[in-house]
Amino acid sequence: MVLKDKIAIVTGGSRGIGRAVVESLARAGCRVIVFSIVSLDLKVLKDDLLKNGLRIGIKKVDVSNYGQVQKAVSEVVKKFDTIDIIVNAAGVYGPIGLFRDNNIKKWSQTLQVNLMGTVNVTHAVLPIMMRNKTGKIINFSGGGAVNNFPNFSSYATSKAAVVRFTETIAEELKSYNIQINAIAPGAVNTKLLDESLEAGQKAVGDKFYEKIIKQKKDGGDSPQLAVDLILFLISDQSLNLTGKLISAKWDNWKEWDKSKIERLNNSSEYTLRRIDNKYFKEIK
Repeated sequence: MVLKDKIAIVTGGSRGIGRAVVESLARAGCRVIVFSIVSLDLKVLKDDLLKNGLRIGIKKVDVSNYGQVQKAVSEVVKKFDTIDIIVNAAGVYGPIGLFRDNNIKKWSQTLQVNLMGTVNVTHAVLPIMMRNKTGKIINFSGGGAVNNFPNFSSYATSKAAVVRFTETIAEELKSYNIQINAIAPGAVNTKLLDESLEAGQKAVGDKFYEKIIKQKKDGGDSPQLAVDLILFLISDQSLNLTGKLISAKWDNWKEWDKSKIERLNNSSEYTLRRIDNKYFKEIK
């Protein structure tokens, strides 16, 4: 896995899973630039990593603002002349509770961060990757994309849209040797979990509240699960695998070899497409 001196942008990388990704990429030799909207978190991250001998670049960027994204990406390209890797980890839960009770402005803002943030960064970087005919893009989705997620309608909608965006753009980019995949990182204890607990049992629903209480107590899934999957997807190990939604915890991606990846690239496995072999069949 040759990642030394690769130029990587990680959004939402100042905390949670994104922070774990930043540290791992930096340790692997990548030159990492972190986009985050929270200045203090960025400074703390940079100082903490510097103590461990790791250097990163930081930029305060609101990924939902395309103008800010364009400016930040241009600055990265001006300094390094290229961008090899994008990890779109920035995300919010948005309004929690029954949809009919949600503030529709905040509901829309969730899509602006989770979906349009991913779209904005990808769109701004693609000309560089297409010029170079190489690139790896990782988008964060999650369980809300493939399962009903009541009381989190804006989050679930945005994450499902991220998967369809990933699948669609993957087809457009195949001839440019650019691979784009979405991941479900697992039930990691992050700020989003704390927001759910603060919202309370009535807002999140009895079943989900019981689940997150247990998750908080047990410690949740390790962020390393997601980190390891990302390292696989941005390395040569994943070959040209593209257009997939992969669970860090539940899918057996560690066992995928060249023949398996070739088969997956010609199938609808690990996508949103409905397959029931009656009305919707596999495309050969």
